[in-house]
Amino acid sequence: MLQKFTKEFRYNIKLSVPVILGMLGHTFVQLADNIMVGQLGTAELAAVSLGNSFVFIAMSLGIGFSTAITPLVAEADGAGNKKDAKRALKHGLVLCTILGLTLFGLILLAKPVMNMMNQPAEVVALALPYLDLVAFSLVPLIIFQAFKQFSEGLSQTKYPMYATIVANIINIILNYLLIFGTFGFPEMGIVGAAIGTLVSRFFMVFYIWFILKTKEKFKYYVTGFDFANIEKTVIKKIIELGFPSSLQMFFEVGIFTSAVWLSGVLGKNAQAANQIALNLSSMTFMFGMGLGIAAMIRVGNQKGLTNFTELRRIAQSIFLLTFLLEIFFAILFLLGRFWFPSLYLDINDVANITDNTEVIVIAAELLLVAAFFQISDGIQVVVLGALRGLQDVKIPTVITFISYWLIGFPVSFYLCLYTDLKSTGIWIGLLTGLTASAIMLYLRFNYLTKKLIAG
Repeated sequence: MLQKFTKEFRYNIKLSVPVILGMLGHTFVQLADNIMVGQLGTAELAAVSLGNSFVFIAMSLGIGFSTAITPLVAEADGAGNKKDAKRALKHGLVLCTILGLTLFGLILLAKPVMNMMNQPAEVVALALPYLDLVAFSLVPLIIFQAFKQFSEGLSQTKYPMYATIVANIINIILNYLLIFGTFGFPEMGIVGAAIGTLVSRFFMVFYIWFILKTKEKFKYYVTGFDFANIEKTVIKKIIELGFPSSLQMFFEVGIFTSAVWLSGVLGKNAQAANQIALNLSSMTFMFGMGLGIAAMIRVGNQKGLTNFTELRRIAQSIFLLTFLLEIFFAILFLLGRFWFPSLYLDINDVANITDNTEVIVIAAELLLVAAFFQISDGIQVVVLGALRGLQDVKIPTVITFISYWLIGFPVSFYLCLYTDLKSTGIWIGLLTGLTASAIMLYLRFNYLTKKLIAG
């Protein structure tokens, strides 16, 4: 019985590993920033956390929107229609560029909100100049996402991975030179980290375009664009899929961002601890997200072939693989909950030993809760990927809103501010929302696929 699912594991892993490594690349940029900035002090780490909380909200809208390109390309590829795949990329690039510039402008307009959020004054002062540069890096990041989602729609998942890995190397080198002022470079602190992020993201766009252009089988897709000829039907199709998808990601990232802001009310140490736990959880989440992309690609292909029995079996094999992987991560978090936070701080810094010790203790409590929501988080994102492959986006958007904002956030808010659980209470709310989302999304997938098979 299990073999009909486990026999798909090898191909699912082969397809998803480059995606996972690419997704981890985005998180690794934040990890490198956090570890290097953490050496400067807890205020600097909290400032990066606060600045990134604004960027993450905007990034979620951009990345979520770009995912509309993948199922359209996967369906066209399954049906052997190259023209439709190229159309999806061209119009996706136009929309992603406009969206990136719009989100950059909105973040600049939202900067005064930072002064009204009851955050520590020293943290806000450090965060504002950092935010300007990282916000601008959204423009190349979202353009890169269009190329990435297109490439993945053709089941070519390794090229975005290459671009992300090389960009990470550039980011780490620039961080080292500019944060600490080594080899005669100016010592710029967290602004240096922002410059590293910005430069590495511009590089990603040029690198993936160049690598696709030089491959003969992709040259047709990425050259000879007629941007003067924009088709309203294709734009409408991408927006109809992309807007709900961006809202789904916005609702999820939004609740994690609210955790950053709630923890900021508790003080800089609680905020720094929250950032550590959030960064670690983000890395494991990328495994689920990568498998979710694999589900989107494979479900999209089977939709193009109109083979719905096979579609359901393949999707369920990816769900099972995700479940097993997330159990492993849960065990890892339980065993390493004190050691992992110590990587982010200079534990030999005598001047800040009290702050650093408190941050490690709080972060260990958060990772205890995070261990349990690994499973819920992985399942909900991989089922969501399968539903996007089916081009079912509207009902899942309602489900994510209910799960995170009508169930999860009120629990986080109450337990943080009105009980002794404080930071831990925030993460119990996150666990509640993710679990509700996983259950309801799976019920939706189960209903839809049975209906399609029944004909």
